[in-house]
Amino acid sequence: MTPPIAPGTDRRTVLRATGGLAAVSLGGCLGDSRANDDADSGADDDGDSGADDDGDSDTSPDDGADVDYAVERVADGFDRPWGLAFLPDDGRLLVTERPGRLSLVDPEGGSRSPVEGVPDVHAAGQGGLLDVAVHPAFPDDSRVYLTYAATDGSDRSATHVGSGRLSLADPEAPALDGFEAIHVAEPFLSSDNHYGSRATFGPDGALFVTAGDRRDTDFGPDHVSQDRSVEPGSTLRLTPAGDAHPDNPFVDEAGAADAIYSYGHRNPQAMAVRGDTGAIWQCEHGERDGDEINVVEHGGNYGWPIASESCRYGSDERVAPSHRERGDVVAPVHYWPCGSGGFPPSGAVFYDGDAFPAWRGDLFAGTLAAEYLGRFTVDGAGPQEANVTERDPLLADRGWRIRALAVDPGTGHLYAAVDDTDAPVVRIVPS
Repeated sequence: MTPPIAPGTDRRTVLRATGGLAAVSLGGCLGDSRANDDADSGADDDGDSGADDDGDSDTSPDDGADVDYAVERVADGFDRPWGLAFLPDDGRLLVTERPGRLSLVDPEGGSRSPVEGVPDVHAAGQGGLLDVAVHPAFPDDSRVYLTYAATDGSDRSATHVGSGRLSLADPEAPALDGFEAIHVAEPFLSSDNHYGSRATFGPDGALFVTAGDRRDTDFGPDHVSQDRSVEPGSTLRLTPAGDAHPDNPFVDEAGAADAIYSYGHRNPQAMAVRGDTGAIWQCEHGERDGDEINVVEHGGNYGWPIASESCRYGSDERVAPSHRERGDVVAPVHYWPCGSGGFPPSGAVFYDGDAFPAWRGDLFAGTLAAEYLGRFTVDGAGPQEANVTERDPLLADRGWRIRALAVDPGTGHLYAAVDDTDAPVVRIVPS
């Protein structure tokens, strides 16, 4: 059960983003990895960029450490909320719930309306209604995109991408008109885990979607994530209509899936566009620890499971050599090595708002089992140059699994969805 926010002025609790990570106790929480893999790695200790052995010796000062903020409860009663997306020039927020509901929330009053026209979903294991994205030309193009797990009529399921046009003609009854599946990350598999399923539009208008490896445990070169003929374990790059982007790296490769943009992924549940470079960044679950932050490159192989920083569940045995021991894979820009406790991620956003100027350009990422909101400063551009440093945690005293993040384009407030039953959506505002 989510702990209540203590009563106070405007339902706010004033906090300060200061103090060291070492002062915060973040206990591990593995759980059953097969049934609930987003509790994979337990909690984070102090992180490790993996770039060198000197830790933070070359780390730049944290100009955003001393920031006063408050936490406000926006709306309550969500059942496993998974995705957040603001409607541009509207101020309202779309919220998905894993059992199969989509709501339109008024952040000012906290009211919410169910959105009709949502597809049937396979709400089992880690499946269900997952992410939501809004066409960048909204409202001129009113398409809203959903990712979700659905079956082929048997016990097999796959990550789906679908879209419909959001009708707001009746303020009391929003609806997705003409919703249809526009892409399926085939093949359908008999697993209810690792759907990936984050969706975001890149600066060129292409739709990026993550497809998890569906918990394939054949840890070798024949693993599904290393097989470019199928889509699980990859980042997909699609046109807004759901077709493979014509500039994808393997469109001319016989037998390769045209929609694949990058591959060698395990279960990326966080994805964001870095505003100053336009690059796509992802946060990805490892096996036992080994969670990663990656800059996603055209055609890049991110190694899973032939290169990894993680260990096998229940042991200290490495799954594979480190990324830096192979020359044919892209190494993460930040990772939590085996034995660190990890950072099982879900939801990410680069902060670009006006409410917290000291945080502009920082990467925020939710963590599940570790139950806090991570903040990372980023220097440098690409996978070889980027220097990522985890800073002091936010919301570490709440016992909240942070599932999804979004920045209100109007106010610059940072919104978070808590992964729980009867859960809140909250926002971080200046105190």
